[in-house]
Amino acid sequence: MITASQVKELREKTGAGMMDCKKVLTETDGDMEKAIELLRERGIAKAAKKSGRVAAEGLVEAYISEDGKVGAIVEVNAETDFVAKNEEFKEFVLSVAKQVVLKNPKDLDDLLAQESIDEAGKTVKDVLTDKIAKIGENMNIRRYARFESEGLIEKYIHGDGKIAVLVNMKGGNHEVAKDVCMQIAAARPEYLNEASVPEDRVEKEKEILKAQTMNEGKPEAIAEKIVQGRIRKFFEEVCLVDQVFVKDPNKKVSDLLKENNAEVVEFARFEKGEGIEKKEENFAEEVMKQLQ
Repeated sequence: MITASQVKELREKTGAGMMDCKKVLTETDGDMEKAIELLRERGIAKAAKKSGRVAAEGLVEAYISEDGKVGAIVEVNAETDFVAKNEEFKEFVLSVAKQVVLKNPKDLDDLLAQESIDEAGKTVKDVLTDKIAKIGENMNIRRYARFESEGLIEKYIHGDGKIAVLVNMKGGNHEVAKDVCMQIAAARPEYLNEASVPEDRVEKEKEILKAQTMNEGKPEAIAEKIVQGRIRKFFEEVCLVDQVFVKDPNKKVSDLLKENNAEVVEFARFEKGEGIEKKEENFAEEVMKQLQ
């Protein structure tokens, strides 16, 4: 005889529906561990059906170790913005960032295969699969970055997890580092400085600028000189240290760093869903496809 308390216990442990809990407990003659296993198996099947759906919402999050020397930034995607507001989902994303800091995975596959820091005996992938089954949406850990610092690490989260920034800095202080984080969030630099811009990217930009200049009617010899001036503008847009400081337009980020005896070693900026092509659902088209 399966009791209400057994059903309640299983439901609390797994988050599965009451009828599902009662059914597996009956099938396993009240064996709690076997019932959990059975629910997980069915949860995995449920999760597999969802794995084809586009997950372009979600959260970006960052975590810094207690000594401030190691930091990580992660993006975990879900299908809807509604799930991104779910407290359990938020806790999971933060846990993934913490996992990256503490366990230093070599890549995403390694991260998924690691034992979860929160749930002994389960891999990160197991925990993710459980969340998919419980919350009812496809989710995936998309990317992460991890920094180890001899100086300090600072983070900044904007818009309830829409943009996350992580900065590794030598010298300076946390106030300066926070300003740099906010600069990166607002001005979207692609590179740290001119030296870090790939040569082919610079050459391509020069080609575009030369074509623009010649289209304006300038002779080729003069166009070459104009391009040299305009490429400077390109660096000021894409390189962090060359950007105008958003909190004081009279100085550049390089001036801010120099004033505070600081140097940015590396940075990462993740924006939720950037680069993911969202699938546009058209119900009428879907019905026509089915009919055909």
